Amino acid sequence: MRCTLMFVGDESAEAALDPAERRRMYEAIGTWWGERAAAGRILDGKELGPTATATTIRKRGGKVTVSDGPFIESKEALGGFAIVDVPDLDAAIELAKGWPVLETIEVRPVVEERDESSQPEG
Repeated sequence: MRCTLMFVGDESAEAALDPAERRRMYEAIGTWWGERAAAGRILDGKELGPTATATTIRKRGGKVTVSDGPFIESKEALGGFAIVDVPDLDAAIELAKGWPVLETIEVRPVVEERDESSQPEG
């Protein structure tokens, strides 16, 4: 089963870290990532740019608007993701529990196949 781990954190807290703390944080993440990738658990993933680089496109009532910034204003923001290959959702949760940084991690199964006959037309 494939799942997505979405890493959500406070950008301002990371920015406030001194260089040595930031280096230790990224080394811990690199170790965690490398061990799981070597075990075949991580299929892909990336760190995302800061929310200041986001662009949001909204479609409402036939009108499209483009605005700078994230979809919502929040102290926490999506900072990266990993696609993992695990036996089941419990294994994905256990994998996420080992993430070395104090953040929120949202775990969601990847939809592998969708039955198009059950989807609304549109």
